[in-house]
Amino acid sequence: MADDYSYLQDYSEYWGAMIEAENIHRSYALGGKEVRVLKGVSLKIDAGEMVFLCGPSGAGKTTLMYTLAGLESPNEGRVSIDGDDFYSLSPGAQARVRNSKIGYIFQNYFLLPELTALENVLVPGLIGGKKKREFARECLDRVGLGERLDHLPAELSGGEKQRVAIARALVNLPSVIFADEPTGNLDSKNGTEVMNLLTQVVREKGATLVVVTHDQKLSSLGDRVLTIRDGKISADLDSN
Repeated sequence: MADDYSYLQDYSEYWGAMIEAENIHRSYALGGKEVRVLKGVSLKIDAGEMVFLCGPSGAGKTTLMYTLAGLESPNEGRVSIDGDDFYSLSPGAQARVRNSKIGYIFQNYFLLPELTALENVLVPGLIGGKKKREFARECLDRVGLGERLDHLPAELSGGEKQRVAIARALVNLPSVIFADEPTGNLDSKNGTEVMNLLTQVVREKGATLVVVTHDQKLSSLGDRVLTIRDGKISADLDSN
């Protein structure tokens, strides 16, 4: 018998994630020299907020997102994800937080080419040891791909691939979704459609959303815009 996902109809009240960074520093070695990318960034993102990280190329916005998302540890400073001091956790505990509380959407989609759209969406659930086939179908239907479940990535357009990536990010009911230039490989029309869909779905589910984008027009969809310049936050503006 198929799993019963009726309890998911009103689960947003249980989501209380927030992200907090304190004095984050991140640097890389390049050509024998140290390149400082983040220079003492501190911020707080409340549960349910949609925050856009903007700034020029090389400013450090993607590095900041990866650090906030538990993908790159800082050289100095602290990151809290839903109350967990993330980088003080064991590797196993970090993996559990990433799988259970965080959804990721990347510019290049990162879909497995040998898997169908449905199978790609199921991957996070399989990693977490949970069977979510029916809910994965619901997620794909929600992003307009209910008729494309059995198609391989090569048979999908760029906009459709990104919609699969959105569905995959939602399947484990994450508290927070991080999106790195989610419209970067799409034309203007598809990019706007995908971004509108993403913000609408996130708002419906009560999740927190953090988006890296260079597109100031798209950033107006968020609650706040954080502008990153030279490794620091130079503005914290209410986009409304």
